[in-house]
Amino acid sequence: MQFILRTRDDHDLARIAHALVEIDPAAFCDRDPAGHAIRIATAATHSELRACLTGIGMQADAGVLFQLPSECCGGCGG
Repeated sequence: MQFILRTRDDHDLARIAHALVEIDPAAFCDRDPAGHAIRIATAATHSELRACLTGIGMQADAGVLFQLPSECCGGCGG
């Protein structure tokens, strides 16, 4: 699943990535160059991701953490 975390702060991506791999070893995050947001790709659910981010002291409520629609191409057959 893909998520957008809207933020005004300049968060440490390495810290976020470290927390993410604790719940999903294949998780990935980067900064959106178009604005103040962090893009997150993970197999974690919205609630698992929210708990992970709040666990490291970040705001991750419904007003700033958004799940994006699936972009499945169907190529894997799943």
